[in-house]
Amino acid sequence: MAERNQNITGEHFMIDKDELCKKIRNLYPDIGECGIDINVVFDELNERWSVDLKKGSHKLKTYLEKGDAESCLQGKQCVSLGLEISQLRGNIEQM
Repeated sequence: MAERNQNITGEHFMIDKDELCKKIRNLYPDIGECGIDINVVFDELNERWSVDLKKGSHKLKTYLEKGDAESCLQGKQCVSLGLEISQLRGNIEQM
């Protein structure tokens, strides 16, 4: 599913869940391997991206704001996305 997001200049940028998932895997290559599975879906109710990591029977979730996901996919800034995923990955590895 692609979510249309409008940036500050009024331009529209399509966020594709597969592209967001790929970007997360590029930042953290061990996600998707080593028993850590990832799922990304757009939460329509809260208008943000839900990122689920699963390892065995353990599952953790974090949320990414549309603007943070857009900035990262456009190659501008991935700090927020990186911090959220890094913390989530660290927590699930400790389980």
